[in-house]
Amino acid sequence: MQEWIPVPGSAKARLIEAAMHHFEQAGFEAATVTELASKAGVTTGSLYHHFGSKLGLYTVVRDDLEKRITDRMEGAAEAVGGPGRAAVRAALLVAFDATVRFGVCRLLGETAPDAAADPVRDTLAALLPGEVRVAAVPLAAAWRAALLEVADGAPAAGVRSALEFVLA
Repeated sequence: MQEWIPVPGSAKARLIEAAMHHFEQAGFEAATVTELASKAGVTTGSLYHHFGSKLGLYTVVRDDLEKRITDRMEGAAEAVGGPGRAAVRAALLVAFDATVRFGVCRLLGETAPDAAADPVRDTLAALLPGEVRVAAVPLAAAWRAALLEVADGAPAAGVRSALEFVLA
C-alpha cells in the first residue's frame, strides 16, 4: 500500500482517480497514456513525471486496491476462526463483495501485466494447510474469472452464487 497520500486535486491525485476508472472501463492493454492524461486533465509529461509509465501508474492503483482487498480477506478469515476451508470461503466472498462495491472488477480481474506476485493468491495460500496450498492458484483464478464476468455485464448476485457453488 502506498505510504504517501496525494494532495486532493493535485495532478498525481487526478491521475490516480482517472486511472482507476479508465483501467476499469478499458483494461490495461487498451488504455493509452494520452487517454489517461486527458481524463485527469494533465499532460502526458505529468503522467511520466509522477509514475514513469502507464505500467507505473497501473501498479500504484492496483497495489493499493489489492492491499484493501487482502486486508478485508484477512479480517474475514480471522472472523471465522482462522485458516482452513471456512476461512478461504469467507475471504473469497468478502473479496468479491468488496471488489464489486468498489467498482473495480475488471481492474482486479485482469492478470497483472507485470507478472508480479499475486497478493490475493498469497493471502489464500496462507489460509490453506501446507499439502493443499497449491489450491490457492485455481481459487484466485476462479475469483478473478468471476470478477471479469461482472465487469462484462453479468449480474453480480448471480456470479456470486456461482462462486459460492464452486467454494461449497
